[in-house]
Amino acid sequence: MGLFSLFKKNKADDDAADTEAGAEDDAGARLAAHSELERQRVQQELQRDIARATAMKIDAIEAAMAADIFDDEDMPWASRPARAPRTAALDGNTLPLLEAGTTELLGELDTPAEAAAAETAPVVEEVALLYANGQAELAAELLAAAARDQRDRTVWWMLFDLYQILGRQEAFDSLSIDYASTFETSPPPWNPPAAPDNAVPPPAGVVPTVALHGMLDAGCAAQLARLSPAPAGPAGSLRLDCSRVRGVTPEGCALLLAALRAVQAAQRELTVAGAAELARQVGAILAIGRRDEGEAPWLLRLELLRLQNREKDFEESSMDYCVTFEVSPPPFTPPQRVALAPGQPLAAAAADRFVLPYVLEGDASAVIEAMLVYAEQYPALVFDCARLARIDYGAAQQLLGALQGLGERRIEFRDLNHLAAALLRLLGAGASVRLFPHRY
Repeated sequence: MGLFSLFKKNKADDDAADTEAGAEDDAGARLAAHSELERQRVQQELQRDIARATAMKIDAIEAAMAADIFDDEDMPWASRPARAPRTAALDGNTLPLLEAGTTELLGELDTPAEAAAAETAPVVEEVALLYANGQAELAAELLAAAARDQRDRTVWWMLFDLYQILGRQEAFDSLSIDYASTFETSPPPWNPPAAPDNAVPPPAGVVPTVALHGMLDAGCAAQLARLSPAPAGPAGSLRLDCSRVRGVTPEGCALLLAALRAVQAAQRELTVAGAAELARQVGAILAIGRRDEGEAPWLLRLELLRLQNREKDFEESSMDYCVTFEVSPPPFTPPQRVALAPGQPLAAAAADRFVLPYVLEGDASAVIEAMLVYAEQYPALVFDCARLARIDYGAAQQLLGALQGLGERRIEFRDLNHLAAALLRLLGAGASVRLFPHRY
């Protein structure tokens, strides 16, 4: 027994010794690891201190260099006492306030509404002449080349207009992508001018304007009566201006829908201004699955989208209408004998306008004769160019010559495409006639 007890005691002692040795090894390993982490932390702090010191040294050197350069009295930009204001009289060729800041003269984001001279005048003028003489393809090539090399928006706007007139939507869409990337703004929508019906071309002449304003409700019945099927103006042409509508009701939507359908059924020429904004306002009172407003606002929105030739938006709204009323929506048919114009500012004349034809070329005596009759009836002359795709050089000269003979009158060309505006500006129209191209 004693012998075995001795062996047990020795075994226990050995185990205790091994445990103590293992603990010492673990402690040593932890100490080594801690020392390594501490060394890495110290090294990182040292590197940060070195980096801060280097940055401070670079800043000091740059500051010293800048001080040496801009404090040098021999340099042209050196600091010098402010000059006394000039007291000499200014002649007629001197611009006052030339030393004032640009924003003080123009105001921030102040873009003139009238046509302004392009930055790349030679290209713009050459293209305007080429297009006026019927060389549209060559004009498109020059504009495309110019748009790749410069940021003058006039060149881009002219090319947008030309692609729409030529019906080249793929080229228009490609240009839209480049425009958005270059100017960081939304490109214009595809809205080609309405080509005339070859069988019954719309003549030029005075077109009655129905200008809606305020709330589109039951009180608009008297105004919408002017859209009745009875011919009024050349070939029954009409102009509907929705720019000043500020809200809609289901009753007003029903009245306008009936009037638009009557105009379309009578195959009358119709120009609509502010259709996009009105469609947005009608859509604002609608909700999928809610029938409280009735079908009229839904159908009016579809009709406005159709008149704008927005087939994709029409189909999407048709599905919403189908889900709401559980009936088949009306089919999409391309608009006929319809021209679109952007929403007009509040200052725009609301009187009846003289609509220019799709193309004005050659002998313009018939148009000028009708224009003079129009001038006898109205003190301010507003020419609607929403349909005008092209005017040639000779016709433009005849037109401007006749307008100059009217004396001191307020004369405006509205909704011009930028190609026609460039030609009229080239011929000196800006001196006596105000040019308002459509806005992009």
